[in-house]
Amino acid sequence: MSGKLRADIRPGLEVDIVLKQDQRTGKRTRGIVKDILTNSPQHPHGIKVRLANGMVGRVQEIIQPK
Repeated sequence: MSGKLRADIRPGLEVDIVLKQDQRTGKRTRGIVKDILTNSPQHPHGIKVRLANGMVGRVQEIIQPK
């Protein structure tokens, strides 16, 4: 699943995100969603989230849908 819709993302999901410094390369970081930072219902580059480890980035893919 893509991470462009806020309704698909909630705390506790395992996701792949792209960190700000990795946007040029597209390198992904995997983690568990702690907070959803984007307020709009959708975003073309992915919903911005904070992972449990504190990293912030845009969701590229939802690994573990519930």
